[in-house]
Order: sequence, then structure tokens, then C-alpha cells
Amino acid sequence: MAARGVPSHNGPPQKPVQSSGTPNQTLYLKNLPDKLQKHDLRLSLYTLFSTYGPVLDVVALKTKSMRGQAHIVFRDIQASTQAMRALQGFDFFGKEMNIQYGKGKSDTIAKLDGTYRMPIATTNQTTSTELQQSIFNAPPSSAATGAPPPSLPKPPDAQANGANAAGEEPHGTKRGRDEESDDEGAPMEEDDSDAPMEASSDED
Repeated sequence: MAARGVPSHNGPPQKPVQSSGTPNQTLYLKNLPDKLQKHDLRLSLYTLFSTYGPVLDVVALKTKSMRGQAHIVFRDIQASTQAMRALQGFDFFGKEMNIQYGKGKSDTIAKLDGTYRMPIATTNQTTSTELQQSIFNAPPSSAATGAPPPSLPKPPDAQANGANAAGEEPHGTKRGRDEESDDEGAPMEEDDSDAPMEASSDED
């Protein structure tokens, strides 16, 4: 004998309960409005879900693949279960929320219970060029071994003095202070029309 649906006298017909996965402290939310700003979405979700228990983290990303989705991390499984049961299908800014348990352990929970492992970046391994390898794999410099540094060749006397072959003074040389004249700059005059500075009122 096949079971027939018996009409309920306790209110509107109940929605079929979906398989939500293994109970977890993290809830996965779908069908969220994607027109809200990230800050407003996180604040609204926190305010709504914190009535069911302590919320540790709200993760709402606005990337293309995560748009309209969020994760809510509760401190305990009882609070997350109570929130999921109460808010399943809740009209959140014009859209019905779909809530499921998260598939894995949240990083926030892992940090609290001491099982957090820093992800190892295997795809971003840097490869060094031949030049870098030749520099870093080279023998130590003479400064580290205590040998005197090699001497540099000395320039000819004419170029050492800063003069070129024609005997003219080279362009761009700096004159000494005794060569500067005091007449070059116009003296600064005081303006009598300026009002004297008054003492600050912070001293009172």
C-alpha cells in the first residue's frame, strides 16, 4: 500500500527537507542577493544569524564564482543547526536563502582548536634565471676572504682635474662658496602689513 500525503492541519504545507550534509559549525548559504555591497551583506548576515548563537566569522566574497554565496561560522554545531532550521527559505532582501552545512572545517575553527595548517603554495614556486644562478652560485668575493680589493686604473692628469683637452672648464662643475656672489638673489624684504602671530589659545 503506497503512502499518500496526508493534509496537515497545523498550517501551510511543509517544504521537503533537503539533505544538508553532515552537521558542521559552518553554514553554506546560496541564493543571496548579489546587488548588496560586501560590507552590507556581511553585516546583515551577522545580525540575522547572531540571534541563534555566537557567530565567529562571516565570509562573503564578491568574486564571479562566489557571487550570491556566503559562509557563516558558528562556535558550536547546535547553534548552526538551530539557525539552519529556522532560516531555511528565509526571504532575505527579496530572495529565498538556501542553507546547507559546510563541507569542510572552517579555518577559523581550525585556528581555535589548534589544527590549522598554513597552505603551501606549490604553484607559485619561483624559478631562477641563469644570471641569478651565476650570481648566487659564484665563489665568495675577495672581500670575504680578506684579500685586498683590486686597484682601479688611475685617470690621466688632465681629466683628473676636471678640465677637458682644450683647457676649458667643464660644464656642470660646482663652484665653491667663495666664488658665489651675494648679489645674485634679491634680498627678502619684510612685509609690515602682516599681522603679528598671536599666542595659541591652547595655553589656557
